[in-house]
Amino acid sequence: MRILLIEDDAETADYVLRGLKESGWMADHAATGQDGLMMATDADYDILIVDRMLPGLDGYKLLTMLRAGGDATPAIFLTAVSSIESRVEGLEIADDYLVKPFAFSELKARIGAVVRRPAREVQETVLKVGDLEMDLLKRRVKRAATEINLQPTEFRLLEYLLRSKGQVVTRTMLLENVWDFHFDPKTNIVETHISRLRSKVDKPFKGELIQTIRGAGYMISDADAPAS
Repeated sequence: MRILLIEDDAETADYVLRGLKESGWMADHAATGQDGLMMATDADYDILIVDRMLPGLDGYKLLTMLRAGGDATPAIFLTAVSSIESRVEGLEIADDYLVKPFAFSELKARIGAVVRRPAREVQETVLKVGDLEMDLLKRRVKRAATEINLQPTEFRLLEYLLRSKGQVVTRTMLLENVWDFHFDPKTNIVETHISRLRSKVDKPFKGELIQTIRGAGYMISDADAPAS
């Protein structure tokens, strides 16, 4: 197995590299995010071990760029950042998240667990329907080349509709996947946000993308809208 370690701290890098090689694995090292990106792009690795807090190009941006380019190589973040928010964000793009300080035995076990998992599917980073486009990396939405400013909940709602393009999504599906409600709050929260989203995505433009399917839910489709 060939592993790329991207770590700027010399002491940590020496500790990890020594352990990897003693475990019988081939290991390369990059001390900066830029070098790590170049090495990961130029060679085939079985796993990437990436420091989250790299100078210049940080580990999160590095992995985001690799994923956007279609690279699904399994990756483990090594980081001193231990907040729940950082863990959640990191696990959206990496396969595991190990907080410093750590024991090499735990890192070795996590490497084994990650490489046994099915290969990660690289998700789309740009979602489109008709002349509407959502860039997930830049967090930007455009329709007919006009930028649309959305609130965070509106963005999540539109993203879920776009990922389900051409399919009916129910009110319950939206409550669970956009608001993380696993119960019906008995409010018109879905209807209110759909209305607000339509006022930004549909009303100023030609063609209705967000459709109400009577008695079923909602669907986003370009059937009645101009193609991009």
